[in-house]
Amino acid sequence: MGATVALVSDHISATVADGVGHVTLDRPQALNALSFEMIRALTVIFDAWRDDTEVGVIVLDGAGERGFCAGGDVRELYGYATNDAHAEAHEFFRTEYRLDAAIARYPKPVVAIMDGITMGGGIGLAGHASIRVVTERSRVAMPETRIGFTPDVGGSWLLAKTPGELGVHLALNSRTMDAADALHAGFADAYVPSERLPHLLQALAERADPGTPAEIVMLFDETPGPSALALARDWVDACYSAPTVGEIIARLRAFAEGRPDAGSSAFPRHPLDPGAFAYAAAAADELEALSPTALAVTLESVRRARTLPRLEDALEQEFRAVTWFIEQHDLHEGIRAQVIDKDRQPRWNPPELHDLPPGLVARVLDEQRFDPVWPASVE
Repeated sequence: MGATVALVSDHISATVADGVGHVTLDRPQALNALSFEMIRALTVIFDAWRDDTEVGVIVLDGAGERGFCAGGDVRELYGYATNDAHAEAHEFFRTEYRLDAAIARYPKPVVAIMDGITMGGGIGLAGHASIRVVTERSRVAMPETRIGFTPDVGGSWLLAKTPGELGVHLALNSRTMDAADALHAGFADAYVPSERLPHLLQALAERADPGTPAEIVMLFDETPGPSALALARDWVDACYSAPTVGEIIARLRAFAEGRPDAGSSAFPRHPLDPGAFAYAAAAADELEALSPTALAVTLESVRRARTLPRLEDALEQEFRAVTWFIEQHDLHEGIRAQVIDKDRQPRWNPPELHDLPPGLVARVLDEQRFDPVWPASVE
């Protein structure tokens, strides 16, 4: 069968050939960051291919060698915030969350190639796909706390399912994972060296049985090196199991300095990670430099997600947080410092870390201030 090519938008392209629908994020100069226009185009593609008998499996990747997708276009979000275009921002996230959930529930296999930088909104697309491939170039993270925000796009759902307290550590400190870490944390399913990706795509196109793309991916699967994240599990569990961010920082300081801590009797005396003490001290420094409100909401969001029955429930909880954050000073300040004016040091508004207003986090996560993501008639 010949190839059918469709230019869906300036930054999204799609082809159908040999039963494979291949959709590519094509904005390499911006690390394939997702604009609202790109999200809408992806929605059109996935809707069209859902019942298309010419498409048996979908491959989702990004143009260029630097990244699959660096996340949502924060400059666009900043424009929404500074121009008080909050309705547009809410619709951006509502549309994005529906797309992420659609990929998670898609009736056909979706093979996501997480080659290079895959963060934030990129996790929303690839992290919920049925088959998630990482390479030696993969750098995977939910870095939202760095801009005074909180992990979204179903990130809390994925983080909640990581072993022990690794998800809390990844969320609060925006820690970047390599391929081995992503596999250990459950953010990926297979490791395929980047030089073998063309052969993987060819094999998917030549498959004899359209129902076995997972088995085809496994033919190219290799074992990466050891996971630094796995080695950190002993001290991460001991420190990040504390009930509040302030107490997590206190435990990190105590562990790094070799002091016993009344709140945790489980500090490993000889941690598996030889750099654990220095890393814990650096992690505490990082947390003290971030938005206290973003950290507190992130901690509660990940822990609540452990109790939620469906991805859609986590997305709904995240949307309630998003609708609050896009109107707050911390997010504006964080984007300015990290993206607009990189030499600027963020100046987070009070309250301080140990003095959040009573009930603030619960209000952020519980109050439905705008129409929900999912219409009442849709399960």
